[in-house]
Amino acid sequence: MKNNEKPSVLTFINNYLPGYKAGGIPRSMVNTVENLCNYVDFKIVTRDRDLGDIKAYENIKKKQWQTVGSADVYYLSPQASSFKNIKILILTTYYDVLYLNSFFDPFTIKVLLIRYFTRGFIKPVIVAPRGEFAIATLKLKYLKKFLYIKIVRFIGLYKNITWHASSEIEEDDIMNIMKIPKEKIHIALDLPKKLIPDNTAISSMRSSSEVYGLKIVFISRIARVKNLDYALQILRRVKAKVFFDIYGPLEDIKYWKECQKIITELPDNIIVKYSGIVHPNQVVQIFSCYDLFLFPSGGENYGHVIAESLTAGTPVLISDKTPWRNLLNNNLGWDISLDKMDSYIEIIEKCALMSIEERSGIRSAIRSYIEKNLLDPVVLETHRQLFLK
Repeated sequence: MKNNEKPSVLTFINNYLPGYKAGGIPRSMVNTVENLCNYVDFKIVTRDRDLGDIKAYENIKKKQWQTVGSADVYYLSPQASSFKNIKILILTTYYDVLYLNSFFDPFTIKVLLIRYFTRGFIKPVIVAPRGEFAIATLKLKYLKKFLYIKIVRFIGLYKNITWHASSEIEEDDIMNIMKIPKEKIHIALDLPKKLIPDNTAISSMRSSSEVYGLKIVFISRIARVKNLDYALQILRRVKAKVFFDIYGPLEDIKYWKECQKIITELPDNIIVKYSGIVHPNQVVQIFSCYDLFLFPSGGENYGHVIAESLTAGTPVLISDKTPWRNLLNNNLGWDISLDKMDSYIEIIEKCALMSIEERSGIRSAIRSYIEKNLLDPVVLETHRQLFLK
């Protein structure tokens, strides 16, 4: 790379545009590309279909690079994702830095094994675990993950790489799990969407919930780590009239059935509706229709839906297992320990008593704060340095 050239970053990620069902990891990558495209050239290798889909995307080109948004993207079918094909792709593609999203994804494992057994593979490698070392995530299929971690640490599969942590919490997780020094980790907070929707488009979709009751929304993958069942247990004890709408792909059917059982046991004042999957372009508008985002997640590396709720001006009621902390200080909502269910209930009851003027004032204040503070120039620079240094 010449001094006046942008670094070229070859990225492997399980899902990317036009997909949207995989949640936070591809959204983090999309936001990174859009915010850094003036400083970095991204070449992204990904699967040719969305999470859980059997069919490939329509209108994509196979076995060639193509421009998607602000990046060049190469789509691989399951049959084409062999060690041989990935090795050829790496060796025939010009790049300065290799960037791997996920620790446990087969793409990451294959690329690192190719690196391990290939001489002359000297380009810098960055691995972003994307929250996979958080306790709530790690304990799912724990034995399998534990054995893999033990093996790769023993053989040195992750030797001489840089780790990308999205927070100080994740930095601690990486050090504890991989037994590495702090110097090998670069912290760069996840980036939000580059563009914030227009105020007029948001305000026109506000709900008139003061007439019907409190409108609460849950938007996320239906998976155990997202704690939908905990949200339902909270609502079981709420006395106010609540409309609770759930959006998201049914990733864990067994878990969803457990949630459905709780739904059947809720009191008559709690009306629950499952509304299906939301396209990312619709998320902010949907949030603008609700009075509160209830999201007691067991752990988030960043929490893009939290940023999107606040972008819409909708206050959030979340757990303290995300980087979004001390929200009450800035009147953005509440981050509450999962050990304090009574506090969640009290806050919901309090929100239900608010007048339309109070809700409107809160929404305007949140929108104003987010427009000024969501994209911190310092955070953008830490991302630039992640690839430049």
